Amino acid sequence: MQDDPKTLVSTEWLGKHLNDPDLRVIDASWHMPATGRDARAEYDAAHIPGARFFDLDEISDKRSALPHMAPPVEMFISRMRAMGVGDGHQVVVYDNSDVRSAARLWWTFRLMGKTDVAVLDGGFAKWQAEGRPVEDMPPVLRDRHITVQRQAGLVRDVTQVAAASKLGDHEIIDARAPERFRGEADEPRPGLRAGHIPGARNLPFGHLLNKDGTMKSPDALRAAFEAAGVDLSKPAITSCGSGVTAAVLSLALERIGHRNHSLYDGSWTEWGSFPDLEIATGDA
Repeated sequence: MQDDPKTLVSTEWLGKHLNDPDLRVIDASWHMPATGRDARAEYDAAHIPGARFFDLDEISDKRSALPHMAPPVEMFISRMRAMGVGDGHQVVVYDNSDVRSAARLWWTFRLMGKTDVAVLDGGFAKWQAEGRPVEDMPPVLRDRHITVQRQAGLVRDVTQVAAASKLGDHEIIDARAPERFRGEADEPRPGLRAGHIPGARNLPFGHLLNKDGTMKSPDALRAAFEAAGVDLSKPAITSCGSGVTAAVLSLALERIGHRNHSLYDGSWTEWGSFPDLEIATGDA
């Protein structure tokens, strides 16, 4: 794998750079509520040395009824400063999650105009499997100034997605499991209709990963998008259940050099709850 400090780095790369003074490591583990796992408790028990913990649910837009929507700029700035993450830092985010939630934090940094951020390929599971160091001590934090410039083009709201669905001028790519996309399985969140956004393509996020949880090569990623019927000449909008696994698609698009992509933050949790929005069922 080619290490790229703006998208994806290997455990070998992080092992070499772990003690760099301007490196910051963040655990962005998040779990579906049904798993019963406590990401914070797992972090407290064992994490990569020096890693901070980022709570996707807590550092989010509290004005929205939707789960873990992107945080307002002011909140992001204050939380990052308190975590000692700021200008001039190379950030590496990782997770120990079945839904690869580190990609969501990678996208959040991008949304805030910060590009020196990479996901740890294979995450904490690969790091641990290789016998690399872990600790249970909280990191020493020093306040650090951070400059943020929100990149509005990286996020889409329901009105913009509805227009894209109607006009067909974007590829809407849904990262959920095929049964949910086709409308054959109940949604994990109660009260949501089943199905998908009309015109969307289905590319389950797991199809972009190898068995060990690492991301496939750029050539294999491109092939996966094309096999899902995605026209890579169009701008892309990624979507999922609640905006977490959609970011895995966003990261993969960035890895293959497809720069014109945005993420539908409300995703199916929002779309599926509006009775006046059209839904489609079956295959794309």
